[in-house]
Amino acid sequence: MNIIQAIVLGIVEGLTEFLPVSSTGHLTIAEKLMGLRIDDASVTAFTAIIQVGAIAAVIIYFFSDIVGLIVAWVRGLRSASDRDNPDYRMAWTVIIGSIPIGIVGFLAKDVVSGPLRSLWVVAAALIVWSVVMYLAERVATQRRTGRDVTVIDGVVVGVLQCVALIPGVSRSGATISAGLFRGLDRVAATRLSFYLSIPALLAAGGYEAATSAKDISHGVGWAATAVATLVSLVVAYASIAWLLRFVGRHPITYFVGYRVALGLVLIALLGSGVLTAT
Repeated sequence: MNIIQAIVLGIVEGLTEFLPVSSTGHLTIAEKLMGLRIDDASVTAFTAIIQVGAIAAVIIYFFSDIVGLIVAWVRGLRSASDRDNPDYRMAWTVIIGSIPIGIVGFLAKDVVSGPLRSLWVVAAALIVWSVVMYLAERVATQRRTGRDVTVIDGVVVGVLQCVALIPGVSRSGATISAGLFRGLDRVAATRLSFYLSIPALLAAGGYEAATSAKDISHGVGWAATAVATLVSLVVAYASIAWLLRFVGRHPITYFVGYRVALGLVLIALLGSGVLTAT
């Protein structure tokens, strides 16, 4: 992979990681258009590792909030009177909500990096999950704010986050939809989505960096991986700020038309033989 390709893929990751359009799906499409083998071990590892840049953007953007959650959690462990603090509940929500993706992601690793790395899967997931996002907005009451988030919300959203292991679903699309189904307002659901992304994507990126170092060295290359990760950080930071403003005023169904259109275009290109699935 050359540096120009790395920069482009870093931009794609940063733009799409937190929008409900599927960053993995877009990266898979972009990698395929560049002539890369999307089922190659080094490309799969690259796709996971550069997400760490986007997560670094989340940590920087929400740094004071994250510190507040940690402080509230520690105080709540020490004192029962501090357990009514919404930040204490949110901290436990993130901890408990991160367990499902850790278990499923580990057990399904070979499936995710193997059979699911297909553009047919991406196309189908883009379209099918658009229906879920549409339904989430239709039934959403949005009566609950971030102060009302509970551990049960974390469990439900965390379980739905596992579905995003399928390329094309979108981790943010899955988690924000789950939050809306639970009655959270869009901003609360989106912030919870951001918080849950930190342990999930750090674990995935760290695991790939540790276990696929040789694949990266002999394939994509660490220089390209580092450049793409840095670019994704910068672009993702801007994307986070934009998305929080956007969801405060608009439903996530604004992204449905784009998802369906992209899925249909992919099906047409695959069916006509212009693109191959892997």
